[in-house]
Amino acid sequence: MTHAVLPGAPRGALHAMIRVFNVNKTSWAGLVILLAVIVIAVFAPLFTAHDPLAQDVTRQLSGPSMEHLFGTDEYGRDTWARLIYGARVSLAIGIASTVIAMLVGSSIGLLAGWYGGRFDAVMMQVMDVLLAFPSLILGLVIVAMLGASTPNIVFAIALTSIPPFARIARAPTIALKEREYVEACRSLGYSDARILLVHILPNIAAEIVVMGSLWLANAIRTEASLAFIGLGIKPPTPTWGGMIRSGFENILDSAWLAVVPSLAILIVIFALNLLGDGLRDAVDPKLKNEA
Repeated sequence: MTHAVLPGAPRGALHAMIRVFNVNKTSWAGLVILLAVIVIAVFAPLFTAHDPLAQDVTRQLSGPSMEHLFGTDEYGRDTWARLIYGARVSLAIGIASTVIAMLVGSSIGLLAGWYGGRFDAVMMQVMDVLLAFPSLILGLVIVAMLGASTPNIVFAIALTSIPPFARIARAPTIALKEREYVEACRSLGYSDARILLVHILPNIAAEIVVMGSLWLANAIRTEASLAFIGLGIKPPTPTWGGMIRSGFENILDSAWLAVVPSLAILIVIFALNLLGDGLRDAVDPKLKNEA
């Protein structure tokens, strides 16, 4: 008996991505910067001898020095220690909310594109309603209603990020379900779940990952914005947005308290955009052929 050979995910995707990354050198810079920030955040105790919560009233608002690289805040706490420990919180919330949004949004997009009809129409209308609200405003309303805790903040940011993933998964699913190999799967009696997970999802996963890298930057920015307006993780836990908020109150006396965490957010978002550009180029058929 002859078995049908069905195309799956493209082979050599990793090698193709590396080739395109070599063409787009800035994507390597983004990847290196992001990995460096993650390593420093994960192994924070190795990069500072100071406790981010330890207060020293004799060193309030001290300027940058050899002992305190970026000075101290209004409670005498080391700014560098709070910066790298705060990276843990900001990155964890950003990554968690983006992964949740990616999983939920992609599932909605796959199902809507596959089944179509009324289910597709209802789901896309719900996504349109969510898209009608700016992500920061919608997140602010949700956190204000539920309370400023880590799970609620993750939920709020994830909810605002679901529609883009649903849309980017839906469109190629509609196109792919008409392909010959999908029809062959149906004729062989494969279940809908098997076709979606084994034969359609691998072909759109790269586009979803690209969107994830870009929306991770948005999630980090949204978390910092919520913390800045007082709806983030409560003090004394360090977060980048909370540090900017407290630094803003002392902006005239100690500008570095607000500038340092602001630069950290800028660098991470810039690195994610560079990485996203490289990933986008890697999944672009025209650029892959040129590489």
